[in-house]
Amino acid sequence: MIRTLDDSLKKHIDLLLKRYPVLQDCREDLIRAYFVMEECYMNDGKLLIAGNGGSAADSEHIAGELMKRFKTPRPVSPEFGKKLKEIDPVRGVNLAKNLERSLMAIPLVAHEALTTAYLNDVDGMGVFAQQLYGFGRKGDVFLGISTSGNSKNILSAAVVAKAIGIKIIGLTGAEGGELAKTADVAVKVPEKETYRVQELHLPVYHCWCLMLEERFFGRQEPGCNCPLPDG
Repeated sequence: MIRTLDDSLKKHIDLLLKRYPVLQDCREDLIRAYFVMEECYMNDGKLLIAGNGGSAADSEHIAGELMKRFKTPRPVSPEFGKKLKEIDPVRGVNLAKNLERSLMAIPLVAHEALTTAYLNDVDGMGVFAQQLYGFGRKGDVFLGISTSGNSKNILSAAVVAKAIGIKIIGLTGAEGGELAKTADVAVKVPEKETYRVQELHLPVYHCWCLMLEERFFGRQEPGCNCPLPDG
């Protein structure tokens, strides 16, 4: 049975579906995927993201929205700010003012030296699997983005994720492919042509980022509004 969103989170889903009614049939899977990510972050886990081409750009985009503010300020706690100032009375003041809390997200497309070395030396189809094996820990989440759902390097990473105990969210097109069958939750946007699928992926992951930010940074007074540790 699907869990119930409170109103502060539900408003983001409602707005998404109002703006993109074509996604209405994805509603339950959108919410299920959100809860997978919420649980991960509640337990101090991280999101590992991968895709190819435009979906590689989406992977970095998602990490950028989670690792710093998306819409809501995320100041460090007063306690951490005090530590920074004690360590360096000059730089610490600026750091305490400007640092922002993060939801840890690693785009597996971003490490050129590692990925090109592995591509050249070992296995082109295993480049995401290798990184997931190195970065991933039980309790993390792997977000695999594939418009077809059949990207070989994404599917190889999914095998490693299952072996470690990492939950898998698939973000695909209408067909879903093998990824939709493998994933714990699959959001299959109702398009088949690559660029149209990608056009719907962006509002989906923006909605997730808004919900996660609301959950972890939007509910209490600044400086004490996130269960995640500083630093």
